[in-house]
Amino acid sequence: MRTRVIALAAALTAAVAVTASPAAGAPSAATVGCGTAFDTLGALTGTALARGAGGGRTEASTDTLHVEVPAAQQGKGGKRFRATVPIWFHVITAGSTGAVSQTTIQQQLWALNAGFGGLEGGAPTGFQFQLAGVDYTDNADWFFLKAGDKNERDMKKALRRGGADTLNVYTNAGGGFLGWAYLPGSYRERPYIDGIVIDYNSLPGGAYGSQFSLGKTLTHEAGHWLNLEHTFYTGCSSHNDYVDDTPAQKSPTSGCPEGRDSCTNDPGIDPIHNYMDYSFDSCYFEFTPGQAARMQDAWLYFRAGQ
Repeated sequence: MRTRVIALAAALTAAVAVTASPAAGAPSAATVGCGTAFDTLGALTGTALARGAGGGRTEASTDTLHVEVPAAQQGKGGKRFRATVPIWFHVITAGSTGAVSQTTIQQQLWALNAGFGGLEGGAPTGFQFQLAGVDYTDNADWFFLKAGDKNERDMKKALRRGGADTLNVYTNAGGGFLGWAYLPGSYRERPYIDGIVIDYNSLPGGAYGSQFSLGKTLTHEAGHWLNLEHTFYTGCSSHNDYVDDTPAQKSPTSGCPEGRDSCTNDPGIDPIHNYMDYSFDSCYFEFTPGQAARMQDAWLYFRAGQ
């Protein structure tokens, strides 16, 4: 394993550390997807993306905890809420495979801040993500890890920086998926597992084009990191995703089907442009004010000052 650490404040600086250890072999193909746990999309061999059955993403579960902020601790954000989130990128490679340039990381950071800042048309959330640092690790075991396995735990224990208020992002082959995140309710029990793992090809300019390489996977997963569920979380139920201003949605979206209405007894069409659906990156452009309030509550209760 080789690790190079690049500390960043206002600007990128030179590498400051190097270590080494052996690397393992790699599989010949993978599948891709995204979600709180992780979600399948289809099969990926080389740079050719094959759509899965039905053309969409399907979620598999992990042991991340859904925990609601107590009612007495809700509503403490608001229009004046501001939070700057330090973000570390941990770039995992297998040799030269998976290398992500500093320019790509800056583009990814811009896409993340555009979504959370409401610059694409949604509600401004009050969150801004500020680059704290980047490190590069050559370790094939970590590059090809699977969600929840020993390699994920070992990687995060070795590389994780900061506390509950620091977002750690690990880029690698994605464990067969576009990525996964752990909800903040898991932090106090297992702080080491916190953070987001994403397929490096989901960053801007990656192999999946406008479908999944515009940087919106990280926006989606950061929503989970701040306690948002999918817009289709419990289907057409009364509480759905626990956010009042996202119309109920029976099932995840594939592509960008304008006018889709999967819960006909609930007012409003499916929120296919919401970052927490499973639409194409090119279809995403919004968080709602209700989602912003939920993330603010989660930040203040689970993450700020921990």
